[in-house]
Amino acid sequence: MNPQYLQQSTQQQFNSPPPNSYGTYGVSSSVHSTNSSQQQFRGSSQNTLAQPQIFPGSIQQTQVSTTGGQIPPSTLNVSQQLLQSQMAGMNINGQRIQSQQNSFPTGALKMPSSFPPVINGGSPPDLISPNQQFTSMQQLNTRPLASTLQSQFINGAPSTVEAKTGVSDVGKCDQSGSESGFTSQINTGSRFPLQTTFGQGFPSQSNLSQMNIASNGAGNAVQQSLSSGILPPTNLGSVFPSVSNNNLHNFPKQANIGSGFPPQPNSRQGLPPQHLSGYPPLPQQVYPPPQPNQPPGLYNQPGQYPQQQARKLDPDQMPSPMQVVLEDQKTKGGLFLTNQKGQVPPLVTTDFVVQDQGNASPRFLRSTMYNVPINHDMMKQAAVPFGLLISPMADVAEGEHNPPIVNMGEIGPIRCIRCKAYMSPFMQFIDGGRRFQCLFCKATTEVPDVYFQHLDHTGQRVDRYERPELVLGAYELIATKEYCRNDQLPKPPAYIFMIDVSYNNIKSGMVHVLCSNMKEILKLLPKEENESKTRMKVGFVTYNSSVHFYNIKACLAQPQMLVVGDVNDMFMPLLDGFLVDPEESSSVIDSLMEQIPEMFADTRETETILYPVIQAGMEALKASECAGKLFIFHSSLPIANAPGKLQNRDDRKLLGTDKEKSVLNPQCKEYNNLAQDCVSAGCSIDLFILNNSYIDLATLGQVCRLTGGEIFKYTYFQVNVDGERLIADVKHNVSRRTVFDAVMRVRTSTGVRPTDFFGHFFISNARDMELASIDCDKALAVEINHDDKLTEEEGVYIQVALLHTSCGGQRRIRILNLALKTCGQMADLFRTCELDTIVNFLSKQALYRLKEHAPKEVKDTLVNRCAMMLACYRKNCASPSSAGQLILPECMKLLPLYVSCMLKSDALSGGSDMTIDDRTFVMEAVNTMDIPSSVVYFYPRLIPIHDLDTSIDDIPQPIRCSVERLSEDGAYLLENGIHLFLWLGLNLSGEWLQAIFGVNNPAQVDTDSTKLPELDNPLSLKLRRLISIVRLQRHRYMRLTLVRQRDKMEMLLKHFLVEDRGIDGSSSYVDFLCHMHKEIRNILNIIS
Repeated sequence: MNPQYLQQSTQQQFNSPPPNSYGTYGVSSSVHSTNSSQQQFRGSSQNTLAQPQIFPGSIQQTQVSTTGGQIPPSTLNVSQQLLQSQMAGMNINGQRIQSQQNSFPTGALKMPSSFPPVINGGSPPDLISPNQQFTSMQQLNTRPLASTLQSQFINGAPSTVEAKTGVSDVGKCDQSGSESGFTSQINTGSRFPLQTTFGQGFPSQSNLSQMNIASNGAGNAVQQSLSSGILPPTNLGSVFPSVSNNNLHNFPKQANIGSGFPPQPNSRQGLPPQHLSGYPPLPQQVYPPPQPNQPPGLYNQPGQYPQQQARKLDPDQMPSPMQVVLEDQKTKGGLFLTNQKGQVPPLVTTDFVVQDQGNASPRFLRSTMYNVPINHDMMKQAAVPFGLLISPMADVAEGEHNPPIVNMGEIGPIRCIRCKAYMSPFMQFIDGGRRFQCLFCKATTEVPDVYFQHLDHTGQRVDRYERPELVLGAYELIATKEYCRNDQLPKPPAYIFMIDVSYNNIKSGMVHVLCSNMKEILKLLPKEENESKTRMKVGFVTYNSSVHFYNIKACLAQPQMLVVGDVNDMFMPLLDGFLVDPEESSSVIDSLMEQIPEMFADTRETETILYPVIQAGMEALKASECAGKLFIFHSSLPIANAPGKLQNRDDRKLLGTDKEKSVLNPQCKEYNNLAQDCVSAGCSIDLFILNNSYIDLATLGQVCRLTGGEIFKYTYFQVNVDGERLIADVKHNVSRRTVFDAVMRVRTSTGVRPTDFFGHFFISNARDMELASIDCDKALAVEINHDDKLTEEEGVYIQVALLHTSCGGQRRIRILNLALKTCGQMADLFRTCELDTIVNFLSKQALYRLKEHAPKEVKDTLVNRCAMMLACYRKNCASPSSAGQLILPECMKLLPLYVSCMLKSDALSGGSDMTIDDRTFVMEAVNTMDIPSSVVYFYPRLIPIHDLDTSIDDIPQPIRCSVERLSEDGAYLLENGIHLFLWLGLNLSGEWLQAIFGVNNPAQVDTDSTKLPELDNPLSLKLRRLISIVRLQRHRYMRLTLVRQRDKMEMLLKHFLVEDRGIDGSSSYVDFLCHMHKEIRNILNIIS
């Protein structure tokens, strides 16, 4: 959802020109004599080029015409004293808990005989050896912890469960509370639990929590014994539809295990019909209206009695991202050494400093798992995706170093003779250093004489610490001519600014603000390290229904304009003087920037082109024999009579339906084909869209997707509102670390191989990703699959090689290495999963599938996969417990929350309440997001700011994303990397308002403003500084939107409070967690 869209009624629109505005500006109808000097750029076509003539504004214009052409194991904060008081049978809050609930049919669920590991209905074989024994305390303590949420019914019947200290229901503890002497049953995978006595050091019960529920079957009253009140408000088995076993053995392709969300009725008594975005109501699912004391969204099955005095699950007891972030910062913050194979890195939200000791920094390369299952069957049963998230040009943190540059000289990079892997710490030198063995393919390769060095007594080269490629996980090699196009070393790349000067952009002020800031923008062009001056070139083009090139050669007194009117056969009319050194031609560029707004000030041109513009930029780079990027500032649907003309197919009602892919896919192939030509020329494209109406980003965005570019969007652009945001985005885009004309290949050791790729790139074969450019803000996802069985001893080795041209024109190869462990036990797998990487990978995979599948199928697959992961952990890793307990692995305790957030996100579930272009924009944004960006996008950061400490610069600790956290006397910042809101409570103190806004009442705050008043007091300075820090952490400049409590815009802010029930009827976090529990139980019933 876009705040600009909701505010469109108040925005000034420039979508209709003055009367009689259709015409051509500044294009001479006369045809001049042919200039033969231009023939070399046209081939067989005939050109006519005018003699330079002075044009209004002192620019020399030339007319060019042409013809032809567990709950985590999380903690529920139940104290030891409270648990012991329950064990002693003490009354808590009065009478002991009693409950009764009607039984419900669980359904006859049959397991397909092909589902692993059940064989024709028999018991599944043990994945952990029945003979396995815990021989040391160290082995025991590495076992994943589990925490539980106890429901009041087990398999449809009332039950009594007493909470114990320990890890399972059968654990016992002496009343002294000592940590020694615990006796419990540990599930080793056999059908008979192993009796084990734990010694000193066993985890205390503070890591565990259960809910104690007793039922005597004598009445309807339900009471809670825990004051925190985490009691399911109704029988979980009766809330959600039973799971289907259709095609379960084909997971993850199937989507029939569950519906993804609690079903919504077609109609409710006394309430209007509701419809989940993307979810048609399930047939023949009719539920009565909620009872007076029953939480909304949960309904009894027909024929069941309503529960009385039911209370809501306490969200405070659910796993919290803030708790996970703080724990990781405490345990993994500081120095992170990469010298261990399969070591799980800190979270991206943790402050840490990487010291490269053989594996690449997790800022460059992360895996969804660091212990890889040894075979495909185990991987399939676990349902955890094996993927890589690669940000090859990511920025390093303060205190870290960029990968060093290694020059091998004329011999070039040292590589394996068979698989062509590059030299790395994984290579083993043998035969006295004369050969090395590749750990990727096991082949041996002769060492060149100039690279030979003796080995020490450990078998290592004596010069290994002098050669980065032998000890570091990330480094760069200088490439030789064999790695360059046409065996020629590249020239420095170029940036070309292509500005739409049609009516909309002139009247909105975009052209003026961009030209007036161009001088500052060009000062930020990237340069090589240790160099004071950039080597990059720049060029300028304007366009409407024709294309205008500018000669800005340094020796000219004034810039010259050359106009190509025949856009059906685009060519490059100018070579010398088009791409220039920005410093040498600074005076000519300044003159051009002053005159462009004046030159087109009275334009009446409304129809624009785009395809010929991109073609012109590509031809310019090809003629100059260099790679580069096009910055295109475009305003409207290209409907002019020219190649690439598009039809208006705006029909937002299709969003969220099975037919949405018809408007989310391109309407023609012309832009896809053009993008492929651009990739071949090393031409990348960034689109800055300033539209007032439908522009068909699904089609135009293909040029960004395939060339490694990006889309920036400013709907209803107004210079006083969006001008600062536009300039900030352009400055960051120009200045960030970017490489050009790149090719990436991922190599793996034998037994696994890359199979699928997600992100912005073009892939011409099954192995290489071609990127016309890639920068520090983008990430690519790669899925890895088994093609053979692995061994537990060797591990999995991964090498990413990125061949590219630097901003200084040097051809290099960036090498990233990563070593992972292998495992034959599920517990080892679930102990080393990286959840943030899994979420990023699954979101990219889901968006890819949305282009070909119905949205409901894609969402159901996500839910089913989540349930399969947690059910596999429950079956194979968790301690024995009742079926009514929800048990989550420690590293995946937030998986249900993040899956719920993905399902609610605009990228996956945007419906008719947003435009098709907005939906495409967020989908493409997620496609390029790195992990830090996706973390905050799916779970926005909510920061309280009403009690800021002006003495420190740290960002206040975020709170949970729920409307219940918003206090009427508070103020909060909410940001997700794209939107930034400041929410003001109606009872906010007058002192705070006076310090920030200079008013005494929230009603007096101007919510249309996008800036805070610059008041000279510590609190105002602190808040403005805080907003600046938040913006700097994201690569898009977020416009500030002020939201007053109970105003219309509050509905938009609540859309991003992802723990609450969505305004479209989507489930809250608590509801989804209950539904996930039901799905897990159904799966376990099937496979048991």
